[in-house]
Amino acid sequence: MKRTPIGLATCAVFLASCGGDTKDASGGLTTQRAAAGVADSSASEATTAARLSGPLLKLRASQLGPVLFDGRNRALYLFTRDSRDRTRCYGDCAVAWPPFLAKGRPRAARGVKQSLLGTISRRGGTRQVTYKGKPLYFYVHDPRGQVLCNNVQEFGGTWYAQNAAGDPPT
Repeated sequence: MKRTPIGLATCAVFLASCGGDTKDASGGLTTQRAAAGVADSSASEATTAARLSGPLLKLRASQLGPVLFDGRNRALYLFTRDSRDRTRCYGDCAVAWPPFLAKGRPRAARGVKQSLLGTISRRGGTRQVTYKGKPLYFYVHDPRGQVLCNNVQEFGGTWYAQNAAGDPPT
């Protein structure tokens, strides 16, 4: 996310308006900052738990039959130009076909084989989710719950929605 001086100033004004002291249950004064520290601790624990559990992959019906989707109902694709455990989609390719990135170990919902899930390292150190060794991607213009770009040739390869076997749908 790009930060601008205006955005930072707006954020600072918002935070300043939340400042001040409040009384705790015992009647003593506490600062918003201390209260925020407790909330930040809870948020940090939630983030750690999410990282440990990782992103969810599920099988969902589509016009192509059951294909893989992420936990937010975005269709997942494979790219034929990729080799096993290695991506070749960077730059403009990764803008149109964003990689499915993960913090933590990916999880399989019913119908998805946990043993086929993995991750690979991308340039820059991010981790990309794989299924049957194939890196997974989204299509930038897919609405949630829909597969728009199966069997599309672009960026030197073909893009396919991926089924539970780890293959293009037949």
